[in-house]
Amino acid sequence: MKNNKYKILLLSDLNKSATSELISTVSLAKMLDGDITLFHVKKPTDIVERESQLSAMRSINEEHILTNKAIENLIKPISQDYQLNIGYDVAIGNIKHEIEAYIKNYQPDIIVLGKRKSKTINFMGDNITDYVLKTHKGSIMIVAQNQSLQPNQDAMLGVLNTSDQAVDTNFIKELIGKTNQPIKAFKIVSQLAPTQTVVDNKTIEYVFEKGDNAVDNVSKYALKSNINLMCFDNAKQQNSNTNIKNVISKLNVSLLLTGQQSTILHK
Repeated sequence: MKNNKYKILLLSDLNKSATSELISTVSLAKMLDGDITLFHVKKPTDIVERESQLSAMRSINEEHILTNKAIENLIKPISQDYQLNIGYDVAIGNIKHEIEAYIKNYQPDIIVLGKRKSKTINFMGDNITDYVLKTHKGSIMIVAQNQSLQPNQDAMLGVLNTSDQAVDTNFIKELIGKTNQPIKAFKIVSQLAPTQTVVDNKTIEYVFEKGDNAVDNVSKYALKSNINLMCFDNAKQQNSNTNIKNVISKLNVSLLLTGQQSTILHK
């Protein structure tokens, strides 16, 4: 029987926010009926300090064992708490090359990354977030450290639209069907002060004026509204003030980016 579950890939550097990132990934998987695989890459230069080839191989093997154990300790309690199987893989090599090869082989529907506090978009020290944005054509979720998703709780969903097109929530219809809360649609347009409009009984629209502070204002309203997942169709956004890097750096809630393959949410 064919497995039609969503394939969700969590790229983790196993830092102190790894638990929060995994819990948010579990939340998304439970909403979409998805399978999770955590993937971690280590650079050989972070492991090998000994000069001989035999010593280097021993160091790599030891690190592989320790890393597998650390991931198992991370996954096991969360998997048990939320009754969800979570797979994982570990690689040692060039981070970008290993991630590219793994994505090509695994073919995930959604990639999950953790958001860093740094003003630059860095992940695993090698600007991997930017790399994944450029190479992965499917959806990407970037988990905020504070406003993370919680399994078995009703999600507070938002939709961000920075073009002059009408706000379209169809591309997240499957997520919308999983919450009883109204959808908050945030729209940035030309020459208009912030307004609030009830579009229908499932959608409340907030309209903001374009400008350097537009995304900051959206972020403030989103936090006040307790949004824990903002959906953003990157393929439709053309405004230079609200490009994807600007949205990622300024929006203080978890972000689900869709693009050329946003139709995966309609499986």
